[in-house]
Amino acid sequence: MSVKYIFITGGVISGLGKGITAASLGRLLKNRGYKVTIKKFDPYINVDSGTMNPYQHGEVFVTKDGAETDLDLGHYERFLDEDLWASSNITTGKLYWNVLNKERRGDYLGATVQVIPHITDEIKRNIFDFEKNNLVDIVITEIGGTVGDIESQPFLEAIRQIGVEKPGDVLYIHVTLIPTVPGSLELKTKPTQHSVKELLSLGIQPNIIVCRSDYEISENMLEKISLFCNVKKQDVIENLTAKYIYEVPLKLEASGLCLRVCEHLNLEKKEPNNSKWEEILKKQDSAKKETVIGLVGKYVELLDAYLSVVEALNHAGIYNDSKVKIKYINSDFLKYEDCAKFLEDCDGVIVPGGFGTRGISGIIEAIKYCRENNKPCFGICLGMQTMIIEYFKNVVGLRDVNSAEFEKNAENKVIDIMKSQEKSNKKGGTMRLGVYSCKLRKNSMCEKIYNTEVIEERHRHRYEFNNEYREYLEEGDLKITGVCLKEDLVEIVELSNHCWFVGVQFHPEFKSRPNRPHPLFCSFVAECLKLATEKNKEQYGLESTFAV
Repeated sequence: MSVKYIFITGGVISGLGKGITAASLGRLLKNRGYKVTIKKFDPYINVDSGTMNPYQHGEVFVTKDGAETDLDLGHYERFLDEDLWASSNITTGKLYWNVLNKERRGDYLGATVQVIPHITDEIKRNIFDFEKNNLVDIVITEIGGTVGDIESQPFLEAIRQIGVEKPGDVLYIHVTLIPTVPGSLELKTKPTQHSVKELLSLGIQPNIIVCRSDYEISENMLEKISLFCNVKKQDVIENLTAKYIYEVPLKLEASGLCLRVCEHLNLEKKEPNNSKWEEILKKQDSAKKETVIGLVGKYVELLDAYLSVVEALNHAGIYNDSKVKIKYINSDFLKYEDCAKFLEDCDGVIVPGGFGTRGISGIIEAIKYCRENNKPCFGICLGMQTMIIEYFKNVVGLRDVNSAEFEKNAENKVIDIMKSQEKSNKKGGTMRLGVYSCKLRKNSMCEKIYNTEVIEERHRHRYEFNNEYREYLEEGDLKITGVCLKEDLVEIVELSNHCWFVGVQFHPEFKSRPNRPHPLFCSFVAECLKLATEKNKEQYGLESTFAV
């Protein structure tokens, strides 16, 4: 079978859920036995997402091979349960970088380098990469941005050309919004009509239109979209807003999306095996317990900044038959005297990653509160570093303790850029990016949680625990329980005289899946549930806060 190509574009407004649609379709095709991968083309000129502000772009998702990518790749990995790679996320900046380097080397033999054909050929080369082997049956490609944006035009031109070059093997899906008029709740199709007209003007006739809506779309309206947009009525797919994102694949299955895709691409209409996905959704919906977890961070105004952490907590909730309620706490203005007010009703606290000095003092105070009040606390990357800073300040009692990231002239830089790493690290300069192996200390809590001695986890950070201060941790209650095998760097710390107090230098959230939740998150949520149950018994005499 020749490789099939599905291109997903978006219209009307951005943020419609093209990524969730692409991920859901990938899951449905995989459930039919097809080998599927997903790519994302982003029109911005940044080479990658690594330097982009979380407030503008949400989290940076890190792939196994160390690429800093768009957050949609996280959706793809979680839904497909497949690891993706640097080549799965291509930006305009990366494309132009490659083309300009080729031009400087003389690869174009003196030709005038232009958007067409050179940029469009580079786009197509990236799309056709998977034809080199027989590992993939279907490539789903999401085109970022909205049809009509000037920066998206080279991508749309490239996928138009592919439709001509590979007739019968290409499918275009257009995701649009069916909005309502304020006050009347009347659904309107005109924006969809205009969006499809814009796509047609670029030479692309969508085969399937996926209509996002908060309200059910009537048969008459589906017929109207079909008529005005030149597609069959059965190819106008309703995509209603779901309670949980993991409902979307099954909702799209019920709407007939996957069957229509198979019809258009002449794929065998295999019987889907959605039972495992249905089981995940059933467990999520029927959970009787509930736990409240405080997320103390610097970017809480935009929840997408912590998307993978939130999803990993939800996965662990499903595993523990519990709903996880997240309380977002801005660390910018958090003082120790406020911690009881903000954290007392939380069954546990998680401190995710971040960069820069803003909000650090509030994070340290929250960690101190958890340490002193035996409240479960999970520090990730920056979270681990601030755990160590808090311990050295308030337990060890060293003067002027800090990270070199926050105070270069601090007397005791317990977090620093290690010179050995600076010389040897070839992945991103001084950044540790991608997968590194970690050896766990025998009989440590984390070794019991992972149930293995060596683990592999993804990293994204520049600063490390300063090995010159190791003896303080060996002698105290905050123990080093995980060390990077390659570079002898501290990966995990645990507080021995505490119910659950763990800091990790890596990002475990990137490996969590709804069907394979990460063991650290599962253990953390389980401990939070213990506290929730005890608190609930004291207050109400009931087994779960959800039952109140």
